[in-house]
Amino acid sequence: MIYHLLYPLHTSISAFNVFRYITFRTIYASLTAFIICFFLGPWVIKRLRQMQVGQFIREDGPETHYKKSGTPTMGGVLIIGAVVAATLLWANLTNFYIWVALLVIVGFGTIGFADDYLMQVKKRSKGLGAREKFLLQTILATVCGVLFYSHADFSTQVTVPFLKNMQPDLGWGYILFTILVVVGASNAVNLTDGLDGLAIGPLIIVAATYMVFAYVTGHVKFAQYLQINYVAGVGEISVFCGALVGAGLGFLWFNAYPAQVFMGDVGSLALGSSMGAIAIITKQEILLVLVGGLFVIETLSVIFQVGYFKLTHGRRIFKMAPLHHHFELKGWPEPKVIVRFWIIAIALALVALSTLKLR
Repeated sequence: MIYHLLYPLHTSISAFNVFRYITFRTIYASLTAFIICFFLGPWVIKRLRQMQVGQFIREDGPETHYKKSGTPTMGGVLIIGAVVAATLLWANLTNFYIWVALLVIVGFGTIGFADDYLMQVKKRSKGLGAREKFLLQTILATVCGVLFYSHADFSTQVTVPFLKNMQPDLGWGYILFTILVVVGASNAVNLTDGLDGLAIGPLIIVAATYMVFAYVTGHVKFAQYLQINYVAGVGEISVFCGALVGAGLGFLWFNAYPAQVFMGDVGSLALGSSMGAIAIITKQEILLVLVGGLFVIETLSVIFQVGYFKLTHGRRIFKMAPLHHHFELKGWPEPKVIVRFWIIAIALALVALSTLKLR
């Protein structure tokens, strides 16, 4: 809104010309989202406590987690609110990709909110059923896939990292591919959200990485120089990514160990699906496996654990899955697990950024 209100005045007041620059608006979207989270965080936490929306701790989980029982959850509403507000204030609202990104974060956030609400407020033991949740996620991801497929300027080719000449065209199959990426990313983050700050830290790193990809993908000269797909208008997604970074940092202020609030499914599903949608929009779909490699590792640890348990009739690969619990049970203090996982996320993001030149 600020962009639409002030940029048109640049013809009479030259200082307002600064609003045309994506980099400027990305910085201020990030700061706006951070300020919203930072100042509204205490009020949101207080309200969640009053509503008795406390985290439920599994009895079969690590004993060190029992003390976290009752910590306010559903803090993801704060992140979503900050991202949406900052994006609406600073982005070009005529941009198609901005509205798809907002649809994803609000839509998946709503699914997560319904799950958390039924579990935490209505005290239904499992919230939404697994089938119900997956069906809703699939429907929403399908809508996104159809929107991408039907958009005139969007390519259904898939970018393969390190191989600039390999770009298979999936045609209508790109819709199915979108479902896989968006739903998969959403649930991967949901599985990782188990320690204080463990999920939001890597999410900030992923958002910052894709902020760079969005900017160069939407800049015709940079795209030509780096030999990547140029997608007109995608640069505006940098503003959305900046808002994610700012909101993530603001939330981390309260979610850092020892956490005052957890994001809940409303946050993990919304943020994970947003990363999937951004990967699709920037035409760096497969690269999400590397940028968000920590989430992939956590998800695979669960898949391997469950599969091995069934095949061997009760034997386990890890002491507990997801993987972060395995290291806790090995005696690593929670902060050590968190920071080391962040370091891995940073290293993977740097490798992903190197693909801009290694092609």
